[in-house]
Amino acid sequence: MVDEEVAPKFPGFPFEPYSIQIDFMNSLYESLNEGGVSMLESPTGTGKTMSVISSALQWVLDKRLQQEAVCDENPGSGGGVGSDDEPDWMRDFVVNKVENNKKEEKYGSAWGKSHSRKKRTEIRKDFRVMGAGEEKGCESPQNKIDAVGVTDKEFLLEEYESEDERGPGSNMSKRKTVNTSFSSSSEDESSEEEEEEKKLKVYFCSRTHSQLSQFIKELRRTVFAKEMKVVSLGSRKNLCINEEVVALGNSTRINERCLELQKKKKNDAKKVKNLKVGSGIRRTKATSGCPMLRKHRVQQEFRNEVFQQRPLDIEDLANLGRTMGTCPYYGSRSMVRRADLVVLPYQSLLSKSSRDALGLNLKSNIVIVDEAHNLADSLINMYDSKITLSQLETVHNHLERYFLRFRSLLGSTNRRYIQTLMVLTQAFLRVLLDDKDGNLIDSCRDIDQASEKSSSDFTMAINDFLFEQNIDNINLVKLLKYIKESNIMHKVSGYGEKFAAMAKIPAHHNIEQHAEEGSCLSAFQALANMLLSLTNNDGDGRIIISRFRLTSLKKQGGYLKYVMLSGEKIFSEIVDEAHAVVLVGGTLQPIEETRERLFPWLPPNQLHFFSCGHIVPPDSIMPIAVARGPTGRTFDFSFSSRSSPDMMRELGLLLCNLVTVVPEGIVVFFPSFDYENRVYEHWELSGILERITKRKRVFREPRNNMDVESVLKEYKDTIYTLSGMNSEVNQASCSGAILLAVVGAKLSEGINLSDGMGRCIVMVGLPYASPSDIELLERIKHIDRFQNLKLDNSSVSTSYDLYSGHVEGGFAVLRSCTHRGKEYYENLCMKAVNQSIGRAIRHINDYAAILLVDVRYTSDSSKRSMAHPVTKLPQWIKDRLVSSISYGEVHRSLHQFFKLKKTCCR
Repeated sequence: MVDEEVAPKFPGFPFEPYSIQIDFMNSLYESLNEGGVSMLESPTGTGKTMSVISSALQWVLDKRLQQEAVCDENPGSGGGVGSDDEPDWMRDFVVNKVENNKKEEKYGSAWGKSHSRKKRTEIRKDFRVMGAGEEKGCESPQNKIDAVGVTDKEFLLEEYESEDERGPGSNMSKRKTVNTSFSSSSEDESSEEEEEEKKLKVYFCSRTHSQLSQFIKELRRTVFAKEMKVVSLGSRKNLCINEEVVALGNSTRINERCLELQKKKKNDAKKVKNLKVGSGIRRTKATSGCPMLRKHRVQQEFRNEVFQQRPLDIEDLANLGRTMGTCPYYGSRSMVRRADLVVLPYQSLLSKSSRDALGLNLKSNIVIVDEAHNLADSLINMYDSKITLSQLETVHNHLERYFLRFRSLLGSTNRRYIQTLMVLTQAFLRVLLDDKDGNLIDSCRDIDQASEKSSSDFTMAINDFLFEQNIDNINLVKLLKYIKESNIMHKVSGYGEKFAAMAKIPAHHNIEQHAEEGSCLSAFQALANMLLSLTNNDGDGRIIISRFRLTSLKKQGGYLKYVMLSGEKIFSEIVDEAHAVVLVGGTLQPIEETRERLFPWLPPNQLHFFSCGHIVPPDSIMPIAVARGPTGRTFDFSFSSRSSPDMMRELGLLLCNLVTVVPEGIVVFFPSFDYENRVYEHWELSGILERITKRKRVFREPRNNMDVESVLKEYKDTIYTLSGMNSEVNQASCSGAILLAVVGAKLSEGINLSDGMGRCIVMVGLPYASPSDIELLERIKHIDRFQNLKLDNSSVSTSYDLYSGHVEGGFAVLRSCTHRGKEYYENLCMKAVNQSIGRAIRHINDYAAILLVDVRYTSDSSKRSMAHPVTKLPQWIKDRLVSSISYGEVHRSLHQFFKLKKTCCR
């Protein structure tokens, strides 16, 4: 605890803070002073967001005042050390080198090893492609271009020669790198005006745009809204205002179309420039490209307007862009350099390619990650890659067609790389089609006539996969460099689309018709992403091979997928650069799991951890573990018994009773959409649903996230209307509503169900992830393997593993795991439970009942193979939890609880 005499003050907090909020702010302030990694836990509904804003931004202001004082004391210091160009703790290379040495001394040699791994990864980029050298005596580039028909000239690749392939006597100038990316979100486009980089910046990120919007709303209530320059970053799908582009709907296609428009604009501008230089003919400015980016002056006005207004969220930026007629996506990106506070989603900050594209400079700045309870899994999921059989066929066919058309006109280097790409696509197709004879063309053409077969999915280590496909001699790093610099993705896909249009190929052969997979360019990018994944260390992830098969005359497309399993190397890049990284959440425990998966080099005693209780009084919550239903039947929602008609009927009878005693709104969380649908249909047929709707209207969470807001609004309006808040309505027959929601979906995270919207939360069973999920099993085995290596230091087999896709096989893997793997599986479940039940209590005057409906919440822990779920509940719930003996006790407790609260609130 910080000494009261020297404790920082937080005048930016808009009202009198509670004691736990003061403790939280002091702890965060101290963490920023010390730097490094911190984890701060504060239950949902305790004003966590406001505490983060008031503490972190106050620290920034205090640091600036200290720096100004130093500058005043040393007015003649100029641009050297101690000048106002940088804060005193934020120096250039020499000082950073000293800080790195200090980190290694502080955290031990393991940190140094992690740091050196990063260096070794960079060194890998200098490897050479094994094999053929350059051919001599080729035609000149101009002769080749002249030999091509005028209509196809735009698709011919320029002569390619990378810097390390040129001989010492070569006088060829280095080719300008073409800004082609491996993914649509990682293009490298700088702003047109170089703004002064702010000396100290805070990056605040969270999972969803709705959570970021909530952060902006809280920020507006503070004095920092006027004192800080704030910019929100979002995706093109959320910020694009070009109606023609937005109409594409799919995120991938929106990204592609946007980049295509920018590329056309650059190319046409170059043509205009060349025309002026060569002939002196005057022409008007090129009009191609996106119309929302043609007026540079309006973009500047947009930036000025954003900084002059109160902090704007994504929706506000989009509306301002529409009003001014200029692009809010590129407008907000160009403001990052001048901003004090950058608000952005996880993906944009945690993905290195996105950071580079957006120009995010983390060096000696502050990174705050909110909703960090699933950070490790979210981080590694960002680095997964996948390419489908259909995409591979598309890329292979386009490459073949392009190579046949331009083969005699391409230089030896271009020919060699294109042939290498075809070898790779053939190898990938072979493994997906299980084709041992190599007759891929016939296999692809006759796929509809394939005989019925079934096969198991399987996984392999990277090295095993490369060796088995006989592609281990290909230098993927250099090939990826060629893809990025040569512009081959756009040339090949452009020619392929033109060929398809001229040949009038039926729509079902054109991948562009499939919105879920995007265009030919998307398929090419999927291949590049997969190749990039194959350059990772052998132990960092696994390759999943799901082969094409026909079952019951239904085609199931195959795919290759790389699943990243280790986030240590990725996260170390952020920790190495930033002055401080702060992980914030409502429930972050167990912290040891997070430490081992994200920053294992950090000794436990060097990790700053803070946790506080809840602001609500103990008597404002009523958590009950419900073991039996109204008829006395035991609630067992394990996978094997939850779908029995008796179990679904007992749950319905429980709801029939709850609607008579719980006022206003009840939210029921199911383990999955499929199970919720099964239960709902059973209630319809049995008449239970009709009994429930006589007392409360029933709403269901939609699968489409776009429809969630409208359902939530109607649910809220119904509660307001039918619960007696409106005196004109007689509530004798119907009061309030029930919302059937799903754990892990939109309503379970980041949604405010305060007051009447969530007077009772019903958690149906324990939402364990499906043990048939091949990715989950690989992750569990990887985590469990860490434990084994620590115990016996034995080597781990990298041979491939078969998966039947059945639940029984998954349970067999779980049973064979040690305590570490099982605990991870249990933690996934209970983190989801804690997030869901945390939706209800949102402020100090709120109150709610929480029903954990399953006998496993009350069973004897000594009889369980895994940890008891109750031990992983938040402390503020665990301290009040009551295990029921019969439903009669549950009903009486609820009746007394709500009667008391109704009396107190009058």
